[in-house]
Amino acid sequence: MSDGAIQGRRVLVSVGGSVASFKACEVVTELRRRGADVRVAMTNAATHFVTPTLLRALSGHRVASDMWDADSIEAGHGMSHLDLAAWAELHVVVAASADLIAKLALGLGDDAVTATALASQAPLLVAPAMEAAMWEHPATQANASTLSARGARVLGPVRGRLASGKEDTGRMVEPDVIVAAVEESLGAS
Repeated sequence: MSDGAIQGRRVLVSVGGSVASFKACEVVTELRRRGADVRVAMTNAATHFVTPTLLRALSGHRVASDMWDADSIEAGHGMSHLDLAAWAELHVVVAASADLIAKLALGLGDDAVTATALASQAPLLVAPAMEAAMWEHPATQANASTLSARGARVLGPVRGRLASGKEDTGRMVEPDVIVAAVEESLGAS
């Protein structure tokens, strides 16, 4: 992976409500360092872990955290999710909780992240992050399989230390793995 390999490419990073959402900061920073134009959308749950202000500072753009807030993005018509969906060449969901994966699989669009994903035709990368029991639950497995069957690339999760302190599968892949997958998906690796 070389610096500038994704220069000028448009990457939407959506952040889910998992403890691992803080790692989105590193993903956004590294993508920008490599030359990508990065925009961010967040679920309401994600704002409990990372602020839109921080992600705005790191991305250099307003953050879509409320799809009903016309000022959250540069959308003149008040529908930022439509503008983000049309803008993105690649959509990456970081710290995807079981809830967010379920909404994506079911095609729900009740927040800035899910509405944007529903309106987007960009390739989708999803990096799950949750406790092992939630990841292993048949519903979550079925939802992840549904996303994969539709062409989404599910990155992980991997075995490691979880928020509960347990060692098990459910830990989000590291930011460098996500960045490498972005580069690969954009044909820049």
